[in-house]
Amino acid sequence: MRIGLQTGYWSRRPPKGIVPALVAAERLGLDSVWTAEAYGSDAFTPLAWWGSRTRRLRLGTGIAQMAARTPSATAMQAITLDHLSGGRFVLGLGASGPQVVEGWYGQPYRRPLARTREYVDVVRQVIARERPVTIDGEFFTLPLPAGAPGATGLGKALRPTVHPRRAEIPIVLAAQGPRNVALAAEIADGWMAGFYAPRMDPHFRELLAEGFAARAAERSPAAAFEVLATVPVVVRDDVEQAADVVRPYVALYAGGMGAKDANFHKASLDRLGYAEVLDRVQELYLAGRKEDAARAVPLELVEEVALVGPAEKVARDLERWEATAVTTLLLQGDPASVLTVLAAAQEPTLAGRARAAAGSLLGRVAPRTV
Repeated sequence: MRIGLQTGYWSRRPPKGIVPALVAAERLGLDSVWTAEAYGSDAFTPLAWWGSRTRRLRLGTGIAQMAARTPSATAMQAITLDHLSGGRFVLGLGASGPQVVEGWYGQPYRRPLARTREYVDVVRQVIARERPVTIDGEFFTLPLPAGAPGATGLGKALRPTVHPRRAEIPIVLAAQGPRNVALAAEIADGWMAGFYAPRMDPHFRELLAEGFAARAAERSPAAAFEVLATVPVVVRDDVEQAADVVRPYVALYAGGMGAKDANFHKASLDRLGYAEVLDRVQELYLAGRKEDAARAVPLELVEEVALVGPAEKVARDLERWEATAVTTLLLQGDPASVLTVLAAAQEPTLAGRARAAAGSLLGRVAPRTV
C-alpha cells in the first residue's frame, strides 16, 4: 500500500510548511501529493508550484471539479502539467454537489453520472490526440453546430497543438454513492473514496466488481486499478485529544457540506451506521453550534475513518487498512503525524530517519490541523 499526502483545499490562506514536508517525505518513500478545490484555491496551480521542488512524487488533483472547466480545458491543463512534471501527473476529477455547481459555477446539477461519462470521454480524446475531438452528447457537443443558440457556424473539430507526453494520463474519479463507485471502476483508472472504513471493505469490493464487469476491453486492466482513501491522521499521546482534532472535520462534512437533504458526505457516513447521531451533528451544525456539533461526533466514528492516538496505536490501526482494497492511503494532517505513519509503513531503517525528520519539522513547520 502506497502512502500519499492529501493537502486538501486552502482555508483562509495558503498552508505553511508544505514544501519542506514534501521534500523530507519524498526522501522517505512518499508516493504522491494531492490537492483539492471547492470555491477558493484551485487544484492545479499548487501542484505546479510545490511539485517543482520534487523529483519523484506523483502529482494528483484530488479533486478537480468538473463544473469548473470544460473537459477540453481540463485536458489542456493535464497535458501541460504532465509535461512539466516529467510524466508524474494524475488527473483526479469529481462532480462536486449542487450547492457548489449551481451556486458557484452557475450550472445545473443534473444527471451527474451521465455528464461524467461524456466529460471523461472528451478528456481522453484530447490526450490521445488520435483525431480531432468530436462528441454529440447530452451535455457536450464539439464542435458546436451551426444551429446552436448563438453559434456562428464556424466551429471546427480540433486536436491539441501540443503532443502529449503520454497517450493516456491516469484519471481518478472521486465517488461516494454506490452507482458513482461502480462508474469509477467502469471508466476510470482509479477511485478516490471520501470516507472509507475498513470494515466496509467487502461492500466496496462488490461495487468495484460491478463496475469492472462493464469495463471496456481497451481500458487498463482492473488489476492496475487504483483505490485511494483520504484518511486524517493525528498522532497524540491521548486518543481523545487526537480525535478532537478530527471531530470538527467530520462535523463540517456531515453538517455543513451540501444542503440538508443533499449532503453526499453525510450519506456516505450514514451508510457506516451512524445516521442517527449524524442527524444530530447536522442539526447542531446548521444551527450555528459548530463546537457542539464537533463534540457530538463519537470516538468510534473517528477511529473508523481516521488514524488517531499514540504512534504505536496508529501503527497497529494501519494494519487494518493494509488488508483492504485500498492501494494508496492519502494522509491528511500535520507533517509530524504524516511522517510518523510513513515511518510505520517503511523498513525499520527508514523508520528512525522518518521519526528524526518529523522531530525536525516540528521545530520549523507550523502544524496543520485536519
